[in-house]
Amino acid sequence: MCGMKSVLIGVGQAGGKLTRELVEYDERMGFGAIRGAVGVNTASADLRDLPFETVLVGQDRVNGQGVGGDNELGAEVMERDAREVLSALDGRITAGTESIFVVAGLGGGTGSGGAPVLARELGRIHDVPVYGLGVLPGRDEGSMYQVNAGRSLKTFAREADALLLVDNDAFRSAGESITEGFDAINREVAKRVGLLLAAGETVDGVAESVVDSSEIINTLRDGGIAALGYAAAEAAPDAEGNINAVTAAARRAVFTGSSLPDATDADAALLIVAGDPDTIPRKGVERARRWVEEETGSLQVRGGDFPLSSDRIATLVLLGGVERSERLETFMQRASAAREATPAEEAATDPGEQWSSDDLDDLL
Repeated sequence: MCGMKSVLIGVGQAGGKLTRELVEYDERMGFGAIRGAVGVNTASADLRDLPFETVLVGQDRVNGQGVGGDNELGAEVMERDAREVLSALDGRITAGTESIFVVAGLGGGTGSGGAPVLARELGRIHDVPVYGLGVLPGRDEGSMYQVNAGRSLKTFAREADALLLVDNDAFRSAGESITEGFDAINREVAKRVGLLLAAGETVDGVAESVVDSSEIINTLRDGGIAALGYAAAEAAPDAEGNINAVTAAARRAVFTGSSLPDATDADAALLIVAGDPDTIPRKGVERARRWVEEETGSLQVRGGDFPLSSDRIATLVLLGGVERSERLETFMQRASAAREATPAEEAATDPGEQWSSDDLDDLL
C-alpha cells in the first residue's frame, strides 16, 4: 500500500535524524509512502549514520566541519551547492511523486539557513508541492537557536508551499536528557507525519469515505504555517461503540496532541480517522468533523477514513493556516528577546520585526 508518495530531504543534523526516523517508520509499517530520501549537511560527521544517499555541501568554506550555528553561512553554502543536492534527487522525483518535504531543525545553522534556499530551488524546478517540516527549538536550547529559528521561520514559510511546524516543547518530558528528548520527539513526529503520508490507501475492506492525497494538498493549498495533531485509543469491536471515542480523540489531537499547541484558529483542516474499517463509525467521524469546524472557525474542514489493520482507533487532525496562533506569537517574542540579549553584530535583524513585515501580508 502507499498513500501520498513523497520524497524527503533532511537538511542539517536535526533534519537528517528526523528524516531517518520517518523512513524507518514508513518501512516498519509497510506503508511505502516515502519513495526516496537524501541527507544534506555541512558537517560530514552528521551524515555518517544516515541510511540513504547524502550530500556534503560547503566543503570549500567549512571543510566538512559545519557552519557553527551561523545560518547566514548555511544559506550561502546552500545557494552555491544547491545543484549538487538537486543532482542527488535525479531519478527519485518521478512522475508518480506527489510531494517533496524539506525537513530541518530551525535552530541550527545548516538547517535554518539552508532549508528555505533548497525549498525555493525545488519549487522552481518541480510542479509538485514542496512542503517544509520544521522543528522549533525548545525554550531551554539557548538564545542562538531561538534567534536562528525566528529568522528562518518567515523565509521557510514563504519559500515552501506550506510549513508544517513541530514545537519541541510540545513533546519534551521531564527528566529526559537532551538526546533522549530529541529521540522521543522524532519518534512522535514520525508517527504523526508517517500516518498522514500513508493515508489514502485501503488495507482490507473499503471504507465509506477514504482520504486521499489530494485532500492533504487541498488542506495546505493556501500555504503558511500548518500543525498536525494525533491521538489514539483502544477500539471497541463495533463502529457504534466508537462514536464518542472518535470525537474525544479529535479533541485530544487538537488540544494535547498537536505539533504546535494552542494553534486552533485555522484556515482549513483535515480530520483522518484510522483503524479497522469495521470499527470506524460514520456518525462519529461526521460529529468530530463538525467539532473541528466549530473549534477552528474554518468552513474548509474535510474528513475521512484511513482503513488500517489495528485494534486501536486513531485520529489525525491537520490544520492549515495557523499563523495567528498564540504559541507562534509567544515563540516570536522569545526569539526577539534572545536577539536583544546577543551582541548587535550577531543579530542584525529582529525576528519579531521580520515576522510582522509587509512581505508577509499575504501570509498573515
